[in-house]
Amino acid sequence: MNDLLGSWEQCGVDAFIILTAHGHDPHQEALSTLRTRRARIFTVDIFALDFTEYLEDPSGPTHGGELDTSLMLHLAPELVRMDLAQDYPLTERQVASYRRRAAGPVPALSPGSVGRPTLASAEKGARLYKMIRDRIATRVLGVPPAPPVAA
Repeated sequence: MNDLLGSWEQCGVDAFIILTAHGHDPHQEALSTLRTRRARIFTVDIFALDFTEYLEDPSGPTHGGELDTSLMLHLAPELVRMDLAQDYPLTERQVASYRRRAAGPVPALSPGSVGRPTLASAEKGARLYKMIRDRIATRVLGVPPAPPVAA
């Protein structure tokens, strides 16, 4: 990745915003080692943001659940098969062991996701995406937040 950033820097790019949606600590550490000669690098873990007011199940896990699926329905709906979506809520014991920064795989009986993907929608994904974009613009780029649109 350093080679890629270096190549883009040589072409005139002077700032990079690296977005990640992977909370695994070694992944975060690897991103913190990115270096360039002059360009600024910002690394943003989008799932570190507070999505509570945007989700029906905000306490749920993020692996293929409501949050991930909503974003994908907004960004690339052709890749999402909602007809195959199955909720896989975790027991309290599983929640305790399946923390966001843990490296463990999804539970063996999971259909490939953890959480409640059936709560997802493209509209919710659009609201989530806007919130992520606005937070990055405000916190990383220093752009003041846009005023709310009058109803």
